[in-house]
Amino acid sequence: MHSDDPYVMSAYVKLLVADAERSASFYELLGFTRAHQDPVFVHLRWAPHADLFLIATPPGVSLAGQRGLGVIVCFSATGDLGIETIAARAAAAGAGVDGPRDQPWHTREVVVTDPDGYRLCFVEPSTPLPG
Repeated sequence: MHSDDPYVMSAYVKLLVADAERSASFYELLGFTRAHQDPVFVHLRWAPHADLFLIATPPGVSLAGQRGLGVIVCFSATGDLGIETIAARAAAAGAGVDGPRDQPWHTREVVVTDPDGYRLCFVEPSTPLPG
């Protein structure tokens, strides 16, 4: 499948954001690409079948409290972009960055906080994958 070919998504994440363009630019800095955009949402793709939708918060609606409390959205970072690069890009943009650090479940992970306070985890194996 070519990365631009349409497909039915069996799962995806929608995030309500204060400023869809600002958030989309941040996500692109981390390595996401825009698959589609309209005035209400931005469809981002990390990899085939790893999609994310940024939804503009409707006018007059305010969301009280911390965004995504207790939720971490994870993406595999086994492609061209390593987690050190992702962490450096996020830090340079002023985002909160935790890690990279090795986890006891055999991964190396970095958690990045986006402009709206959502936490994203980028994960790579800490031991070589079996061939």
